Amino acid sequence: MPHILITRPQGKGAELAQQLEQLGYQATLFPVLEINYLEPSSEQLTPLLNADKIIFISQDAVNALLALKPEINTKAQFYAVGEQTAEAVWQAFGVRAAVPKQHDSEGLLALKSLQQVEGQNIVLVKGKDGRPTIAQQLKQRQAFLNSLVVYQRGPVKGNPIDWIDHWQSLDVEGIVITSNAAVDAIFRQLSPKQLQWLRDCQFYVASDRISEHLKQQLDSATIHIAAGASDSAMYTCISQGNTMSENVKPATSSEVKPATAKSAAKPASAAKKEPTMQQQNNKQSISKTGSLALLISLIVASGVGYQFYQKLNSEQQTNQLVNQLKTDNQLLNKELNAVKTAQQTLQQALFNSEEKVAAALAENSEKTQQQLDSALQRAEQQAYSLNPQEVTSLQRMAEFKLWAEKDYQGAAAVLSRLDALLAEHPGTGAIRQAIHQDLQALSSVQSVPVEAIYLKLHGIVEQIEKLEFNAVALPQEVSAEDQHALTEDVSDWQQNLLNSWHQFTDNFIKIRQREDMSIEPLLTEQERHLIQQRLSLYLAQAQDALLTKQASVYFTAVSQAQELVNEYFKHDEPLTKSTLKALHELSTEQMHFSPEVKLKSTEQVKEWAQ
Repeated sequence: MPHILITRPQGKGAELAQQLEQLGYQATLFPVLEINYLEPSSEQLTPLLNADKIIFISQDAVNALLALKPEINTKAQFYAVGEQTAEAVWQAFGVRAAVPKQHDSEGLLALKSLQQVEGQNIVLVKGKDGRPTIAQQLKQRQAFLNSLVVYQRGPVKGNPIDWIDHWQSLDVEGIVITSNAAVDAIFRQLSPKQLQWLRDCQFYVASDRISEHLKQQLDSATIHIAAGASDSAMYTCISQGNTMSENVKPATSSEVKPATAKSAAKPASAAKKEPTMQQQNNKQSISKTGSLALLISLIVASGVGYQFYQKLNSEQQTNQLVNQLKTDNQLLNKELNAVKTAQQTLQQALFNSEEKVAAALAENSEKTQQQLDSALQRAEQQAYSLNPQEVTSLQRMAEFKLWAEKDYQGAAAVLSRLDALLAEHPGTGAIRQAIHQDLQALSSVQSVPVEAIYLKLHGIVEQIEKLEFNAVALPQEVSAEDQHALTEDVSDWQQNLLNSWHQFTDNFIKIRQREDMSIEPLLTEQERHLIQQRLSLYLAQAQDALLTKQASVYFTAVSQAQELVNEYFKHDEPLTKSTLKALHELSTEQMHFSPEVKLKSTEQVKEWAQ
């Protein structure tokens, strides 16, 4: 049986070696790669919480992720490239993973549940520089893909030149390779003689992808492609691949036997001829008297020759019987090998049927779950998938609030809503940072307390009629006796005539005297009403300017109202004092209705949406 070399990493391939040894092969474990686990950041592990689908490309990917103990959405759909990877997912997370019929990247991408993935969050758990086809295809199908690199393969310490020499000393005839990295690790700085020796070896690889990569190193290598990287798939490939070579060896040994029998027959013919020659020589040397002795000698020689001939025939029959037994043994070995091959084929068929049944059950379960929970899945997709239109619409709403409505608090509220939406999705750190800068800028804007100022002006308007004017009431006139009063006596006609003249002149010019001699301006009721109306008009004009955000008109109206109160109303009255104080406070208000604020998040959202 051939000597098979298994190059899988440490801890793998032991079961395959045991199966091959039971079949009669010589199997040697010789890892050419080592697995090093990586430690992704918490930000790189975050997509596992909101993932709709999680894909594992190998058992190492499962074990490396399990060692990190991350928080993972177990309600997501799990996928595995092969059966052993699916079993590792079950052991690690207690979730059944969907497995393709063809255990490679193309088989995985052919699954129906991975055809329509637009807008879905997919996490690809993989090794460094592994499975680029899966990532490219899923991105082309417009999925939100997050590649999570959790391990990397690297060559073990040692020189490949020494490896090849050691393999030659072991008479290795077949080499098992399960990854492109193993091919790269073996074919490093080899001599032409070593490359020629490798061309004469049988290679057993896990996929067409590895076969194509191997052909780039050896253009004329004998390559057998297994149904996957599992031990059972490799065992089937090796046992079926060496059937013809096993049948050829006995034929070679059987062809040697007739030559041996023919060479063994030569002494018999020589022995047969020797008595004849001796008989002729004796005839020439004997005398007539020795004829009887010669005859007796001839009879004895004939008997001896006959016995020798019988013995020779017996040996030939024995050799023929041995050859027949060997031929029968070869036929039995062929039949036994045929039975073993049939058994292996039956086991492979049974294994394939189990895989098909498991895949069919998983597919039917998936379809049933999708039909029963279609509405729930759409809701979850809306909750977990980030819609670019929703992001851009929220950003535009914030700009409208800022520039059109001058509503800084409203703009801040919209940006806070956008930040909460982006917080549920990875890869949006730059946008969120710009949003927080915008929120800080908006919070520093001091908005004008329009409502408070308006109500303050309204309160002053309500107190206008209660303000006391600065005009003083006139004192009582000084009472004086009438010296030119007329009498009823006729004899006093002359005096009455003089008094009448004095009364006549007094009606043209008369000086009234009052007790308080101070002079202050006097306002009629109509003038007072007009002053009150002007003051109300200025205050209403200030209210109007406040609502229309006209700062200059507002300050002018408040200043004119303040001048009216100072000029026409008593300053020592408490109501006048409070009114003047309120007008002074209103004149010192900061009326920055349109401060310049530029949103930095706008450019970030545009770049992200593209």
